Amino acid sequence: MTATLPQASELDALITDTVARNAGQVDSAGEFPEENIAALGRAGFLGLTSAADVGGGQGMRAAAEVIERLAAECGSTAMVLLMHYAGTAVIEAHGPADVRRAIAAGNHLTTLAFSEFGSRSHFWAPLGTATADGDRVRLDARKSWVTSAAHADSYVWSSLPLSGAEGMSLWLVPSGLPGLEVSGGFDGLGLRGNGSRPMTADGVTVSPDVLLGADGAGLDVALTVALPWFLVLNAAFCLGLAESAVAEASRHLTATTLQHTGAALRDAPVARRDLAVLRIRTDSLRAFLGDTLTALETGREDATLRVLEVKALAGETAADVTDGAMRLCGGSAFRKELGLERRFRDSRAARVMAPTTDALHDFVGRVTTGLPLLDEANR
Repeated sequence: MTATLPQASELDALITDTVARNAGQVDSAGEFPEENIAALGRAGFLGLTSAADVGGGQGMRAAAEVIERLAAECGSTAMVLLMHYAGTAVIEAHGPADVRRAIAAGNHLTTLAFSEFGSRSHFWAPLGTATADGDRVRLDARKSWVTSAAHADSYVWSSLPLSGAEGMSLWLVPSGLPGLEVSGGFDGLGLRGNGSRPMTADGVTVSPDVLLGADGAGLDVALTVALPWFLVLNAAFCLGLAESAVAEASRHLTATTLQHTGAALRDAPVARRDLAVLRIRTDSLRAFLGDTLTALETGREDATLRVLEVKALAGETAADVTDGAMRLCGGSAFRKELGLERRFRDSRAARVMAPTTDALHDFVGRVTTGLPLLDEANR
């Protein structure tokens, strides 16, 4: 199959005509960005990272650019697509051909369903169970946060293995199955339209064929396939927020004049200095993200370390840069129409989204000192 890949100009038009237009409403009402996601599907962006044999053909670098551009305008839309790309990576590695083709065609939205109430942000420690039920498999779980809950067509779902009480297995769970329920709403500080809601599986039965990889091998799949996509694209998400905040602060300092003196805000050396700090922090993140992608693309020895570092760096950078931009823009930043306070709120998610910044710092410390990423007790 010949891949028909979306062009940068299509993304420009989609962002201008649809994503940016809907961003305020998505945030204020906490609405899932249905129109935005449908437009991304029609334009080929849901299938961007699918394999070439089913109609995709782009890699993580192209996906990072798309996520960055979307995050600058609508964090909720960017997060939905980010989780879709992470789920798609697992499905491309282990999923069925019909779902792979549907994703490539832009007709299928997927997501990860890892975090659980009992283990919280420790996504590597599922408590949900998978048990044999005749020729079917029964899934029972209480997932704490699932992006695109009730909107995704499938969920890359984690559980304890069929074969024992330790480890992880992954399943491709279709939406709409009896016993699969969205059990709560989401009224969050930021990313208000990303549809991140609790879900429960109460006696959900699936075919054994929907197992993604071998039974009990899910943790390795999560760490080696899903996690790099998730962490790197989170960094791109944070970069988009930081870039948009710096751009807004620069416009404000340039366009705003003190009428009693005739001076623009940019004429004050302290304001220029503070803006320069934000510019340097953002450019540093861009350089680190680019180096991380190069490390992955070339199989560099430090690729795993870079992947673990990049989201930790990005989450703190986005939080600090959006905070600094808010201070530079003063009272104007508190107006909803500027969009800066929305980016400030959206930027807070990266710190607490599993693996959290604290967890990543521990992982980096473990790798740096030669320890395994996870204690055996946590595997």
